[in-house]
Amino acid sequence: MKRNSYKINKAGSLGNLKLVEEELPEPSTNEVTVEVKAIGFNFADLFAIQGLYSATPKGSFIPGLEYSGMIIKKGKDVTGFELNEKVMGVIKFGAYTTHLNIDYSYIQKLPGDWSFEEGAAFIVQSLTAYYALVEMGSIKDNCTVLIHSAAGGVGIYANRIAKKFNAYTIGTVGNSSKIDFLKKEGYNDVIVRDKYFKEKLKKTLNGKDLNIVLECIGGEIFKDSFDLLSPNGRIMIYGGAQFMSHSSRPNYLKLLYQYLTRPKIDPLSLSDTNRSVMGFNLIYLWDKPEEMERMLTNILGLNLKTPYVGSTFPFEKLTNGLKLFQSGKTIGKVVVTI
Repeated sequence: MKRNSYKINKAGSLGNLKLVEEELPEPSTNEVTVEVKAIGFNFADLFAIQGLYSATPKGSFIPGLEYSGMIIKKGKDVTGFELNEKVMGVIKFGAYTTHLNIDYSYIQKLPGDWSFEEGAAFIVQSLTAYYALVEMGSIKDNCTVLIHSAAGGVGIYANRIAKKFNAYTIGTVGNSSKIDFLKKEGYNDVIVRDKYFKEKLKKTLNGKDLNIVLECIGGEIFKDSFDLLSPNGRIMIYGGAQFMSHSSRPNYLKLLYQYLTRPKIDPLSLSDTNRSVMGFNLIYLWDKPEEMERMLTNILGLNLKTPYVGSTFPFEKLTNGLKLFQSGKTIGKVVVTI
């Protein structure tokens, strides 16, 4: 069958992303063919397109990690799913398309009252937040959690999950226009990141221990967050927004400078102060679908609110959506609909 896909033949620039028509083979015995209805954006998409993501496929590839849609074909060994069933799923690149084949281990049934847009906004964000807070962060009741990029998809889910543990949550954002939204989401405090960030955080903590930090900014923000981390505190690194370009092509000299001047942590200081720095990349869970299944079941069991979709774009305007997402001005998830 024919499908339309956004493909990039050479990573390095958003301008290299082209819409093409191509053949999709029949699904293998363990695969389903999904007619994609919605696609969710992630920063890993942009890093891959610009050639800054270590997991990026070599040569030509279709970006995109998550989607929702309807099963229109299935292999003979597929169990638990039926034709015309609504699903949401993840893929190790390949979501920017109208149809895809995927092993049924990587799809979930779309909850009955969810839209396709909400389904495409759920898996990566919720898994990232849950993995950071629960699996690695060992969150405890009544702890204090600092969440950077608080108005993004991960930040929203991190706050919702942390509140299930009665956490005191502090969110940070790049501009004040997002404060009211975060207050409605239940954040206890919100800080606008600027050169006075460390002083603001000290004042906000007001003597509280800082137990967990979800870190995706880097640079001085990382350093200041680490400096105020309490004994037995954990800083969880899941991204590097400081390396995100706001243009189609990265500024490689600027990236090199940022890389060479990034904060360094002396490993011996960690034992001296009883603090931890941990990092993870969700893409490495790809080889452990049973782990993803377990965590997603746990997340759905928390009865959180449905994903917040802040912006939607039609498939034909996908690159426009990427440019808005790249700007950092969005709230919640950016989704493309087909």
